Amino acid sequence: MTLVHRVLYPMPILSLDEYVTRGGGKGIEAVERLTGEEVIARVLESGLRGRGGAGFPTGLKWQTVAGNWRPDVPSTVVVNAAEGEPGTFKDRTILRRNPYLVIEGAIIAARAVSADLVIVATKQAFEGEVERLRTAMGEAVDAGWAEGLKMRVFEGPNEYLFGEESALLETIDGRWPFPRVVPTFRRGLEATTAEEVQPGPALVNNVETLSNVARIVARGPAWYRTVGTDDSPGTVVCTVTGATRTHGVGEVRLGTPLREVIDAIGGGPREGHSIKAVLSGVSSGVIMAHELDTPVTYEALGDIGAGVGSGGFMVFDDSTDMAAVAAGVSRFLAVESCGQCLPCKLDGLILSQRLEQLCTSDTGDHDAAEIDKRLTSVSARARCFLASQQEAVVGSIRERFPEDFDAHLRALAPPVEPALVAELVDIRGGRAYPDDRQLTKHPDWTYGARDSGSVPVEKYHALTPPWRASLV
Repeated sequence: MTLVHRVLYPMPILSLDEYVTRGGGKGIEAVERLTGEEVIARVLESGLRGRGGAGFPTGLKWQTVAGNWRPDVPSTVVVNAAEGEPGTFKDRTILRRNPYLVIEGAIIAARAVSADLVIVATKQAFEGEVERLRTAMGEAVDAGWAEGLKMRVFEGPNEYLFGEESALLETIDGRWPFPRVVPTFRRGLEATTAEEVQPGPALVNNVETLSNVARIVARGPAWYRTVGTDDSPGTVVCTVTGATRTHGVGEVRLGTPLREVIDAIGGGPREGHSIKAVLSGVSSGVIMAHELDTPVTYEALGDIGAGVGSGGFMVFDDSTDMAAVAAGVSRFLAVESCGQCLPCKLDGLILSQRLEQLCTSDTGDHDAAEIDKRLTSVSARARCFLASQQEAVVGSIRERFPEDFDAHLRALAPPVEPALVAELVDIRGGRAYPDDRQLTKHPDWTYGARDSGSVPVEKYHALTPPWRASLV
């Protein structure tokens, strides 16, 4: 059977008592018998990789944070629950079904890296998930799981960059979600310290990543490696949306062919249609129809210029104009750019505008040349990965579907609107609901009648954000 249930429980767990009855809490018991180094060694040996998008080895990240620990400064574990990658809904699904698994993993991480505080950082808009987290966290504290630890839920903004780990820390510190240069393992949260104390390191891990930890620690790395492949062990929770019979979230073994993932979770392509392309969020290159049998592993998808990303697979069928998809991706990334790196914001907006103009079929070769030029400059001097996503995703669509672009350049295709590319608000009844407010969002992150013409880093840097965590 394609679908499995290591991380994504089939039915919601409604209380800590039920979770323990179902086998939960074994990781907490195990960590009491182990040193931090032994816990990290188990995670390293398991081969677990971050499920937030980058796929960085989790144990190596923990080892680095632990290596930067100092007794005179506090350190923090931050659970990144600010899910906002287009086409992805797996973290919210995990939290809806079993927040206890995530909290157990976070507490184990804190014990391993000698952290003083655990923060689950999510969006204000995720009201149901926030309620479940607060309830579950309170139960865990009452049960004695978090002895010696402070635990908090932080509700931040809805912006895409809130999910970038250094911007996440900036936001918790009471600033806007603008990515940092200094790595989080060296400089964590200022809000946890007195003013005269240098911030200690922070470990930032994604919801799904931490959902794997308790069983790895309790059952051992060899158990974790009984599924998946040697280089990509374990499972991955995937979201399938777009031109499929149904939309949904499911957990599969790493190494499962992408076609099988789409069939198991999405029911395959719509009746009478065939799959034309797939995007894994908006972070890596497009996957072609002839590549659908590629195993879902970090290595195999990387070899074809794509990636696992956050496991959100957006499917496009033979009725899709891929130039419109490129325009939609470009607009999303250009709008969500903060403007700290001007090529990212300004070249991104030019890319978006030229692609939108191309979709009208009232354009010429000079527009195509300008698109190609901006794809080479948009990521210059970028401090985060967002600009590189423009280059990777839009560039791959441009390269691999030239006929869709040429049809507009030669006025042989009817005008189309850019595709709606946005984060998901919900998946209900087998249908995904993207945030259609993205269509009216301005590059300054407002939704008013008029755009200010500014960029977020200029517009907001002197303004106090409407959020502040009480963490001390």
